Formats: sequence, C-alpha cells, structure tokens
Amino acid sequence: MGQSSCLQQAHVGSLWPSDPAAKGGTVKPASGFSATEDAQTLRKAMKGLGTDEDAIIGVLAHRSTAQRQEIRTAYKSTIGRDLMDDLKSELSGNLERVIVGMMTPTVLYDVQELRRAMKGAGTDEGCLIEILASRTPEELRRINQTYQLQYGRSLEDDIRSDTSFMFQRVLVSLSAGGRDEGHFLDDALMRQDAQDLYEAGEKKWGTDEVKFLTVLCSRNRNHLLHVFDEYKRISQKDIEQSIKSETSGSFEDALLAIVKCMRNKSAYFAERLYKSMKGLGTDDDTLIRVMVSRAEIDMMDIRENFRRLYGKSLYSFIKGDTSGDYRKVLLILCGGDD
Repeated sequence: MGQSSCLQQAHVGSLWPSDPAAKGGTVKPASGFSATEDAQTLRKAMKGLGTDEDAIIGVLAHRSTAQRQEIRTAYKSTIGRDLMDDLKSELSGNLERVIVGMMTPTVLYDVQELRRAMKGAGTDEGCLIEILASRTPEELRRINQTYQLQYGRSLEDDIRSDTSFMFQRVLVSLSAGGRDEGHFLDDALMRQDAQDLYEAGEKKWGTDEVKFLTVLCSRNRNHLLHVFDEYKRISQKDIEQSIKSETSGSFEDALLAIVKCMRNKSAYFAERLYKSMKGLGTDDDTLIRVMVSRAEIDMMDIRENFRRLYGKSLYSFIKGDTSGDYRKVLLILCGGDD
C-alpha cells in the first residue's frame, strides 16, 4: 500500500456511512409516540363523509417509517381494518401516492418502484438508474430478496427482459450489489484503472464500454474517487466529460449517475429533484420517490446541495411547482426553507 495510506481519508464525500459532515434527514421519530392514539386519529379522519386530509398528513408526515409500521399494526388490532386499504380508498392522485409511499417499508418501496419502472409498455430508465446507482450493496441485496418474494421472479430477469445492450449490462452489474464496500486503496490498481479508462475511451477510436462498467460497478468508493483524480491528471478531462463524449443514451445516464453518487450522493438527488421540476410540467414520479425515500436519510444534505447548485431553495421550488395537500405534505418532508 505504501504511499497511498495517507490518501485514505483525503476524500470526504457526502452521505456514505461515517460521514461526519452529513446533516441527515428531516423526518425524525416522534417523541411521546402512541401508535394506538395515532390509529384512532387516522380512523376519525377517514370515517363517515369526507376525509380530513390535514389530520392524515399531520400524523403520518411527522412519524418515522418504523413508527408508521407500528401505526398500521395498531390500526389493524384496535379497529380491525387495514390502514393501507383505507388510505387508498380515501385519498387520490399525487397525495395518495406520497402517503402510500410513506407507509411502505423502505426496501419494499424501492422494489415497487423498480417494478413500476418496468411494468407495461415503456420503461422508466431514470427510475432504474436512480435506485440501482444510489443504494448501498447491503440495500441492493435486500432489494433482490424482497423483489423475488414479492413477484416470484428475480430483479435481474426483469431487467434483462426490459432492457438491452450495454444499458442492460450496467443495470445487471449494479443490481448484483457486488461493489467492494471497503476503503482500501491499492495505489497500483488505482493508477491502472485510470489508465485503462483513458485507453478505453479518450485514447482510441470507439469505446471499450466494458472497461468503464467493470471499474465503475465493482470498485469501492475511496478507490474510485482517487481513480477520478488520476484520470483527470492523465487526460486533462473530468471523467464525466469523457463519459458524455464517449457514450450515449441510457448507458451514458447510468455511468454518470454512478460517478455522481460516488462523488456526492446528496448532490445527485438534488439534481434529480431539480430536473423533476424545472421547465414545463412536473415529473411527479421522480419528485415523489426522492422526497419519500430520502426524507429520513439525507434530506437536509440534499437541501444544502440544492441551494448551492441552483441558488434557490428546494422548498421554494416545490412550493412553486405543486399545489394543495400534495404540496403541503412534500413541504413537510422537505422540512423547511433555506
């Protein structure tokens, strides 16, 4: 290892376990929590004519995912009805999608989103890339198990039948969850990887895409951050620039997502949110998924990066792009203005 040991901690990125600078989520477990009381409040909000959306949001948006599961159990045992079924029949549209998403256990939520991205005609490539490039190997292993249990077939088989060529290969590779999780930096391998990427892309006519796939999908984060620095040193270009000029389509999007998640995961999600709202129309699928899935993990960090990258607060963007109870619940998940 030699000279490289001093480089070990040179890169502090956002939101990998053990990042001291991470601010964390906006949704925290409620104190003085009573699942039974919450269950009663929710039943009252849905019983009879009309629905008290404010009361539903008031309870569920201020509870952690684990607490919401306890409420669901309490609802069933004290009222004899299924909370999820009641919420689905009382709510509709985007508000329903947010509330049901919040009520779904974390891994299952990812699994359902992956399935939705592949089901029926057309594929939501952005969703597949976002989940598979940003989740940890441990999360991916759980996603694979749950997917199999839920749908009776493997995530990999569905990816294969729904995608093709290099895009298929990079998704299959990511979905395996086989990335090295250590921090070890082998200096010689790091230089070799950077050289291989340079030779696979910039240096020759045509691109050896498999080389990009191998390095970007299997190496640990610390190693990759040093590969990116070395790559820039030898090619005078950021790896992102090379990926953009050497690859295209969904394969390009996937490789860029991997690099962005390695550099700064919260900034990657900030960009996903920005793109879901900028311009005409809103990509509600992405907006809902990122807000629901990151609220307890790194929403504070996402907000900070959003402000840094786009000069405006995430809060103001959501406020301007959504309305009604849908807006209300998203703003609570956002947690405040910056």
